[in-house]
Amino acid sequence: MKVVLLAGGFGTRISEESQYKPKPMIEIGGKPILWHIMKEYSYYGYNEFIICAGYMQHVIKEWFADYFLHNSDITFDYTSGERKIIVHDQYLDKWKITVVDTGLKTMTGGRIKRIQKYVGNEPFMMTYGDGVCDVDINELLEFHKSHGKIATLTAVRQDQSKGVLDIGGDNAVRRFREKKASDGVPINAGYMVLQPEIFDYIEGDSTVFEKDPLEKLALEGELMSFVYDGFWQCMDTRHEMDKLEEMLVENRAPWKKW
Repeated sequence: MKVVLLAGGFGTRISEESQYKPKPMIEIGGKPILWHIMKEYSYYGYNEFIICAGYMQHVIKEWFADYFLHNSDITFDYTSGERKIIVHDQYLDKWKITVVDTGLKTMTGGRIKRIQKYVGNEPFMMTYGDGVCDVDINELLEFHKSHGKIATLTAVRQDQSKGVLDIGGDNAVRRFREKKASDGVPINAGYMVLQPEIFDYIEGDSTVFEKDPLEKLALEGELMSFVYDGFWQCMDTRHEMDKLEEMLVENRAPWKKW
């Protein structure tokens, strides 16, 4: 099953870093947070990724183009007057990565719509390129298969300004809306499983995935929640970036299972 990662945003709230690179390429523990998310999925056996790039998309492409050099011990030998490259040890993840330029100002739904041809007519997983979680991906997938609906999202209970979920007793999402300050209810943490029918709910580049598509799915009873009480943390601000970095330095990063 393919994993779609949204990595096209500007990251304006962490601007001291994102003026040089897209937010998913901001590093924690010496590696982009996007890499950390991919390692999470890879731990559970999912190694084919489609990255929805946008802002400074060339940075993502160039980083993965040099990934071999970044993760190998190499001797560059010019003593003979010719270039000789000797690879001693290499540490490569067995990933297949498709990086797609989905436009500079395309909304989240539009980015997903643009990669439809790479997904094909099959279910896929999708999440945002700026948050890490220690959810069991296989349990999430089994839950999605069990209910037969179009979409499943991971819901966590945290005080964050994310999409609010009104969840019924059967785990069906009754309503989807943006969070208000007074809310103390589950939020959308991403880590979704989607059927290919999801593309029918997206009109084009201006579609915000968290608005019309998810709201319509909820009204139709086609959006389910995998309620999770474990760790999830996005990286919207410098404070949150420092928090994740501190967890890695102190060897207490819940998402690092590899």
